Amino acid sequence: MVESPRAPASGERGSDFAKLSRRIAKAGLLDKRPGYYAVRIGLVTSLFAGSWALFAIVGDSWWQIPVAVLLAVAFAQVTLLAHDLAHGQISRSRRTSRLAGLVAGNLAVGLSYGWWMDKHTRHHANPNHEEHDPDVSPDVLIWSERQAEASRGLPRFIGRWQAFLFFPLLTLEGLNLKVSSFRALRRKTLKGRTAEGLLLSAHVLAYVGAVFLVLPPGMALVFLAVHQACYGVYLGCTFAPNHKGMPVLTAEDELDYLRRQVLTSRNVRGGSLVNTALGGLNFQIEHHLFPSMPTANLRRAQPIVRDHCRSLGVDYVECGLFESWGQALRHLHEAGRSLRGVRT
Repeated sequence: MVESPRAPASGERGSDFAKLSRRIAKAGLLDKRPGYYAVRIGLVTSLFAGSWALFAIVGDSWWQIPVAVLLAVAFAQVTLLAHDLAHGQISRSRRTSRLAGLVAGNLAVGLSYGWWMDKHTRHHANPNHEEHDPDVSPDVLIWSERQAEASRGLPRFIGRWQAFLFFPLLTLEGLNLKVSSFRALRRKTLKGRTAEGLLLSAHVLAYVGAVFLVLPPGMALVFLAVHQACYGVYLGCTFAPNHKGMPVLTAEDELDYLRRQVLTSRNVRGGSLVNTALGGLNFQIEHHLFPSMPTANLRRAQPIVRDHCRSLGVDYVECGLFESWGQALRHLHEAGRSLRGVRT
Protein backbone atom coordinates (compact mmCIF):
# COMPACT_ATOMS: atom_id res chain seq x y z
CA MET A 1 0.00 0.00 0.00
CA VAL A 2 1.29 3.46 -0.86
CA GLU A 3 2.12 5.11 2.43
CA SER A 4 0.76 8.60 3.02
CA PRO A 5 3.50 11.20 3.48
CA ARG A 6 3.94 12.18 7.11
CA ALA A 7 1.14 14.54 8.03
CA PRO A 8 1.11 16.52 11.26
CA ALA A 9 -0.03 14.41 14.19
CA SER A 10 -3.56 14.97 15.38
CA GLY A 11 -2.19 16.32 18.64
CA GLU A 12 -0.64 19.27 16.86
CA ARG A 13 -3.76 21.32 17.38
CA GLY A 14 -2.42 24.44 15.71
CA SER A 15 -1.31 22.72 12.50
CA ASP A 16 -3.06 24.03 9.38
CA PHE A 17 -3.41 20.49 8.07
CA ALA A 18 -4.68 19.12 11.40
CA LYS A 19 -7.54 21.63 11.38
CA LEU A 20 -8.47 20.66 7.84
CA SER A 21 -8.16 16.96 8.62
CA ARG A 22 -10.63 17.25 11.50
CA ARG A 23 -13.19 18.90 9.22
CA ILE A 24 -12.72 16.20 6.58
CA ALA A 25 -12.99 13.37 9.10
CA LYS A 26 -16.07 14.93 10.71
CA ALA A 27 -17.75 15.00 7.30
CA GLY A 28 -17.12 11.26 6.94
CA LEU A 29 -15.06 11.71 3.78
CA LEU A 30 -12.34 9.27 4.83
CA ASP A 31 -14.86 6.42 5.14
CA LYS A 32 -14.62 3.61 2.57
CA ARG A 33 -17.10 3.44 -0.33
CA PRO A 34 -17.57 -0.29 -1.06
CA GLY A 35 -20.71 0.27 -3.14
CA TYR A 36 -19.02 2.80 -5.41
CA TYR A 37 -16.00 0.57 -5.95
CA ALA A 38 -18.12 -2.53 -6.53
CA VAL A 39 -19.86 -0.73 -9.39
CA ARG A 40 -16.65 0.78 -10.75
CA ILE A 41 -14.72 -2.49 -10.63
CA GLY A 42 -17.62 -4.22 -12.37
CA LEU A 43 -17.75 -1.62 -15.15
CA VAL A 44 -13.98 -1.58 -15.69
CA THR A 45 -13.81 -5.38 -15.68
CA SER A 46 -16.62 -5.48 -18.23
CA LEU A 47 -14.82 -2.93 -20.41
CA PHE A 48 -11.57 -4.91 -20.21
CA ALA A 49 -13.17 -8.31 -20.90
CA GLY A 50 -15.49 -6.83 -23.52
CA SER A 51 -12.59 -5.25 -25.40
CA TRP A 52 -10.80 -8.60 -25.62
CA ALA A 53 -14.05 -10.32 -26.65
CA LEU A 54 -14.51 -7.74 -29.42
CA PHE A 55 -10.92 -8.35 -30.50
CA ALA A 56 -11.67 -12.07 -30.88
CA ILE A 57 -14.93 -11.41 -32.77
CA VAL A 58 -13.44 -8.91 -35.26
CA GLY A 59 -10.59 -11.28 -36.07
CA ASP A 60 -8.30 -10.76 -39.07
CA SER A 61 -9.37 -7.27 -40.09
CA TRP A 62 -8.04 -3.73 -40.10
CA TRP A 63 -11.11 -2.88 -38.02
CA GLN A 64 -8.88 -4.06 -35.18
CA ILE A 65 -7.28 -0.61 -35.08
CA PRO A 66 -10.33 0.98 -33.35
CA VAL A 67 -10.36 -2.07 -31.07
CA ALA A 68 -6.73 -1.32 -30.15
CA VAL A 69 -7.77 2.19 -29.12
CA LEU A 70 -10.68 0.83 -27.05
CA LEU A 71 -8.37 -1.68 -25.38
CA ALA A 72 -5.96 1.15 -24.52
CA VAL A 73 -8.81 2.90 -22.69
CA ALA A 74 -9.55 -0.34 -20.85
CA PHE A 75 -5.89 -0.77 -19.87
CA ALA A 76 -5.76 2.81 -18.58
CA GLN A 77 -8.90 2.36 -16.49
CA VAL A 78 -7.49 -0.83 -14.95
CA THR A 79 -4.28 1.08 -14.18
CA LEU A 80 -6.28 3.79 -12.43
CA LEU A 81 -8.00 1.13 -10.32
CA ALA A 82 -4.57 -0.27 -9.41
CA HIS A 83 -3.64 3.25 -8.32
CA ASP A 84 -6.61 3.37 -5.94
CA LEU A 85 -5.75 -0.08 -4.60
CA ALA A 86 -2.18 1.03 -3.87
CA HIS A 87 -3.44 3.97 -1.84
CA GLY A 88 -5.72 1.80 0.28
CA GLN A 89 -8.81 3.58 -1.04
CA ILE A 90 -10.70 0.38 -1.79
CA SER A 91 -9.82 -1.96 1.08
CA ARG A 92 -8.37 -1.46 4.54
CA SER A 93 -6.52 -4.77 4.22
CA ARG A 94 -3.00 -4.38 2.85
CA ARG A 95 -2.92 -8.04 1.85
CA THR A 96 -6.16 -7.76 -0.11
CA SER A 97 -5.01 -4.54 -1.78
CA ARG A 98 -1.68 -6.09 -2.74
CA LEU A 99 -3.20 -9.27 -4.18
CA ALA A 100 -5.76 -7.30 -6.17
CA GLY A 101 -3.05 -4.87 -7.26
CA LEU A 102 -0.86 -7.70 -8.55
CA VAL A 103 -3.76 -9.03 -10.60
CA ALA A 104 -4.75 -5.62 -11.96
CA GLY A 105 -1.22 -4.29 -12.47
CA ASN A 106 1.11 -7.19 -13.26
CA LEU A 107 -1.27 -9.67 -14.82
CA ALA A 108 -3.87 -7.48 -16.56
CA VAL A 109 -1.78 -4.59 -17.90
CA GLY A 110 1.86 -5.63 -17.41
CA LEU A 111 2.81 -2.99 -14.84
CA SER A 112 4.82 -4.00 -11.77
CA TYR A 113 2.64 -3.14 -8.79
CA GLY A 114 5.53 -3.20 -6.32
CA TRP A 115 7.84 -1.04 -8.44
CA TRP A 116 5.12 1.49 -9.13
CA MET A 117 4.11 1.64 -5.44
CA ASP A 118 7.66 2.50 -4.42
CA LYS A 119 7.96 5.17 -7.10
CA HIS A 120 4.56 6.67 -6.34
CA THR A 121 5.14 6.73 -2.59
CA ARG A 122 8.26 8.84 -3.13
CA HIS A 123 6.30 11.14 -5.42
CA HIS A 124 3.58 11.70 -2.82
CA ALA A 125 6.11 12.38 -0.07
CA ASN A 126 7.82 15.14 -2.07
CA PRO A 127 5.75 16.17 -5.10
CA ASN A 128 7.65 18.17 -7.74
CA HIS A 129 10.83 18.10 -5.65
CA GLU A 130 13.93 18.00 -7.87
CA GLU A 131 15.94 15.78 -5.55
CA HIS A 132 13.24 13.45 -4.23
CA ASP A 133 10.34 13.13 -6.69
CA PRO A 134 11.11 10.45 -9.33
CA ASP A 135 8.43 11.96 -11.57
CA VAL A 136 10.57 15.07 -12.15
CA SER A 137 13.93 13.35 -12.43
CA PRO A 138 15.75 14.39 -15.65
CA ASP A 139 15.87 10.92 -17.21
CA VAL A 140 14.57 12.11 -20.57
CA LEU A 141 12.78 15.42 -19.97
CA ILE A 142 14.04 18.29 -17.86
CA TRP A 143 11.79 20.19 -15.48
CA SER A 144 13.80 23.24 -14.37
CA GLU A 145 16.55 25.56 -15.53
CA ARG A 146 18.89 24.02 -12.98
CA GLN A 147 18.30 20.57 -14.45
CA ALA A 148 18.88 22.02 -17.92
CA GLU A 149 22.25 23.45 -16.91
CA ALA A 150 23.35 20.10 -15.45
CA SER A 151 21.91 17.96 -18.27
CA ARG A 152 24.00 15.74 -20.49
CA GLY A 153 23.32 13.30 -23.30
CA LEU A 154 19.73 12.53 -24.29
CA PRO A 155 17.96 14.91 -21.86
CA ARG A 156 20.13 17.78 -23.06
CA PHE A 157 19.43 16.92 -26.70
CA ILE A 158 15.66 16.51 -26.22
CA GLY A 159 15.36 19.34 -23.70
CA ARG A 160 15.74 22.04 -26.32
CA TRP A 161 12.40 21.27 -27.94
CA GLN A 162 10.83 18.97 -25.37
CA ALA A 163 7.50 20.80 -25.33
CA PHE A 164 7.00 19.85 -29.00
CA LEU A 165 8.21 16.31 -28.38
CA PHE A 166 6.15 15.68 -25.24
CA PHE A 167 3.10 14.06 -26.83
CA PRO A 168 5.13 12.02 -29.37
CA LEU A 169 7.25 10.74 -26.48
CA LEU A 170 4.11 9.71 -24.59
CA THR A 171 3.44 7.13 -27.31
CA LEU A 172 6.43 5.23 -25.88
CA GLU A 173 5.27 5.45 -22.25
CA GLY A 174 3.33 2.18 -22.31
CA LEU A 175 6.43 0.33 -23.50
CA ASN A 176 8.60 2.23 -21.01
CA LEU A 177 6.39 1.11 -18.11
CA LYS A 178 6.77 -2.53 -19.14
CA VAL A 179 10.55 -2.25 -19.54
CA SER A 180 10.86 -0.46 -16.19
CA SER A 181 8.70 -3.14 -14.55
CA PHE A 182 10.95 -5.95 -15.74
CA ARG A 183 14.09 -4.01 -14.84
CA ALA A 184 12.73 -3.56 -11.31
CA LEU A 185 12.76 -7.36 -10.87
CA ARG A 186 16.53 -7.14 -10.46
CA ARG A 187 16.13 -5.12 -7.26
CA LYS A 188 16.48 -7.25 -4.15
CA THR A 189 14.36 -4.72 -2.26
CA LEU A 190 11.31 -5.45 -4.44
CA LYS A 191 8.87 -7.46 -2.34
CA GLY A 192 7.67 -10.72 -3.88
CA ARG A 193 9.96 -10.55 -6.90
CA THR A 194 9.18 -14.12 -7.97
CA ALA A 195 5.41 -13.58 -7.97
CA GLU A 196 5.79 -10.23 -9.72
CA GLY A 197 8.04 -11.76 -12.37
CA LEU A 198 5.75 -14.71 -13.02
CA LEU A 199 2.68 -12.50 -13.36
CA LEU A 200 4.47 -10.02 -15.64
CA SER A 201 5.71 -12.87 -17.83
CA ALA A 202 2.24 -14.41 -17.94
CA HIS A 203 0.84 -11.06 -19.07
CA VAL A 204 3.35 -10.65 -21.89
CA LEU A 205 2.92 -14.22 -23.13
CA ALA A 206 -0.88 -14.04 -23.07
CA TYR A 207 -1.03 -10.49 -24.50
CA VAL A 208 1.44 -10.95 -27.36
CA GLY A 209 0.36 -14.55 -27.96
CA ALA A 210 -3.32 -13.61 -28.33
CA VAL A 211 -2.53 -10.81 -30.78
CA PHE A 212 -0.31 -12.97 -33.01
CA LEU A 213 -2.73 -15.90 -32.76
CA VAL A 214 -5.61 -13.87 -34.18
CA LEU A 215 -3.79 -11.48 -36.53
CA PRO A 216 -1.15 -11.95 -39.24
CA PRO A 217 2.34 -10.68 -38.23
CA GLY A 218 2.21 -7.28 -39.95
CA MET A 219 -1.25 -6.44 -38.66
CA ALA A 220 -0.34 -7.76 -35.21
CA LEU A 221 2.64 -5.41 -35.00
CA VAL A 222 0.48 -2.45 -36.03
CA PHE A 223 -2.14 -3.43 -33.45
CA LEU A 224 0.48 -3.62 -30.69
CA ALA A 225 2.00 -0.28 -31.71
CA VAL A 226 -1.37 1.52 -31.78
CA HIS A 227 -2.50 -0.05 -28.52
CA GLN A 228 0.66 0.76 -26.57
CA ALA A 229 0.90 4.26 -28.07
CA CYS A 230 -2.69 5.12 -27.13
CA TYR A 231 -2.25 3.61 -23.67
CA GLY A 232 0.85 5.74 -23.08
CA VAL A 233 -0.78 8.93 -24.32
CA TYR A 234 -3.89 8.28 -22.19
CA LEU A 235 -1.83 7.81 -19.02
CA GLY A 236 0.38 10.80 -19.81
CA CYS A 237 -2.62 13.04 -20.42
CA THR A 238 -4.09 11.80 -17.12
CA PHE A 239 -1.05 12.37 -14.90
CA ALA A 240 0.66 15.34 -16.58
CA PRO A 241 -2.06 17.93 -15.75
CA ASN A 242 -1.67 17.25 -12.03
CA HIS A 243 1.78 18.73 -11.32
CA LYS A 244 3.57 19.69 -14.54
CA GLY A 245 3.85 23.45 -14.77
CA MET A 246 3.42 23.87 -11.02
CA PRO A 247 6.32 25.08 -8.80
CA VAL A 248 9.35 22.77 -8.75
CA LEU A 249 10.80 22.53 -5.24
CA THR A 250 14.42 22.20 -4.12
CA ALA A 251 16.20 21.62 -0.82
CA GLU A 252 15.93 25.34 -0.10
CA ASP A 253 12.13 25.18 -0.01
CA GLU A 254 10.90 24.43 3.49
CA LEU A 255 7.14 23.95 3.39
CA ASP A 256 4.77 22.27 5.79
CA TYR A 257 2.74 19.26 4.66
CA LEU A 258 -0.32 21.20 3.54
CA ARG A 259 1.56 23.77 1.48
CA ARG A 260 3.93 21.18 0.01
CA GLN A 261 0.97 19.25 -1.36
CA VAL A 262 -1.32 22.12 -2.39
CA LEU A 263 1.19 24.47 -3.98
CA THR A 264 2.64 21.77 -6.25
CA SER A 265 -0.72 20.35 -7.39
CA ARG A 266 -3.39 21.47 -9.82
CA ASN A 267 -7.05 20.48 -10.08
CA VAL A 268 -8.75 20.03 -13.44
CA ARG A 269 -12.33 21.12 -14.06
CA GLY A 270 -14.60 19.32 -16.45
CA GLY A 271 -17.52 17.55 -14.80
CA SER A 272 -18.44 13.87 -14.83
CA LEU A 273 -16.77 13.05 -18.16
CA VAL A 274 -13.37 14.37 -17.06
CA ASN A 275 -13.83 12.84 -13.61
CA THR A 276 -14.44 9.41 -15.15
CA ALA A 277 -11.71 9.67 -17.78
CA LEU A 278 -9.08 10.77 -15.25
CA GLY A 279 -10.18 8.34 -12.57
CA GLY A 280 -10.80 11.15 -10.08
CA LEU A 281 -7.22 12.42 -10.35
CA ASN A 282 -8.59 15.74 -11.57
CA PHE A 283 -9.12 16.42 -7.84
CA GLN A 284 -5.37 16.19 -7.40
CA ILE A 285 -5.08 18.65 -4.49
CA GLU A 286 -7.56 16.71 -2.37
CA HIS A 287 -5.96 13.42 -3.40
CA HIS A 288 -2.50 14.58 -2.36
CA LEU A 289 -3.72 15.87 0.98
CA PHE A 290 -5.70 12.70 1.70
CA PRO A 291 -4.25 9.85 -0.43
CA SER A 292 -6.42 7.15 1.14
CA MET A 293 -9.67 9.04 0.54
CA PRO A 294 -11.94 7.11 -1.85
CA THR A 295 -12.15 8.70 -5.28
CA ALA A 296 -15.89 9.20 -4.94
CA ASN A 297 -15.38 11.49 -1.92
CA LEU A 298 -12.80 13.82 -3.50
CA ARG A 299 -15.44 15.97 -5.18
CA ARG A 300 -17.25 16.41 -1.86
CA ALA A 301 -14.00 17.30 -0.11
CA GLN A 302 -13.11 19.98 -2.65
CA PRO A 303 -15.20 22.89 -1.27
CA ILE A 304 -13.90 22.20 2.26
CA VAL A 305 -10.27 22.15 1.10
CA ARG A 306 -10.70 25.16 -1.16
CA ASP A 307 -12.33 27.19 1.61
CA HIS A 308 -9.58 26.21 4.07
CA CYS A 309 -6.83 27.20 1.63
CA ARG A 310 -8.56 30.52 0.96
CA SER A 311 -8.70 31.26 4.69
CA LEU A 312 -4.94 30.62 4.92
CA GLY A 313 -4.06 32.62 1.81
CA VAL A 314 -2.68 29.48 0.12
CA ASP A 315 -3.04 29.42 -3.67
CA TYR A 316 -5.52 26.78 -4.80
CA VAL A 317 -5.08 26.23 -8.54
CA GLU A 318 -7.67 24.71 -10.85
CA CYS A 319 -8.31 25.08 -14.57
CA GLY A 320 -9.71 23.25 -17.60
CA LEU A 321 -8.11 20.13 -19.05
CA PHE A 322 -6.72 21.74 -22.20
CA GLU A 323 -5.47 24.71 -20.23
CA SER A 324 -3.65 22.35 -17.84
CA TRP A 325 -1.90 20.69 -20.79
CA GLY A 326 -0.99 24.12 -22.11
CA GLN A 327 0.54 25.14 -18.79
CA ALA A 328 2.57 21.93 -18.69
CA LEU A 329 3.87 22.45 -22.22
CA ARG A 330 4.76 26.09 -21.58
CA HIS A 331 6.67 25.04 -18.47
CA LEU A 332 8.60 22.40 -20.44
CA HIS A 333 9.45 24.94 -23.14
CA GLU A 334 10.66 27.47 -20.59
CA ALA A 335 12.71 24.88 -18.71
CA GLY A 336 14.63 24.09 -21.90
CA ARG A 337 15.11 27.72 -22.91
CA SER A 338 18.80 27.88 -21.95
CA LEU A 339 19.57 24.87 -24.16
CA ARG A 340 18.21 26.31 -27.39
CA GLY A 341 21.04 27.55 -29.52
CA VAL A 342 23.61 25.87 -27.22
CA ARG A 343 25.85 23.23 -28.77
CA THR A 344 26.28 19.90 -27.01
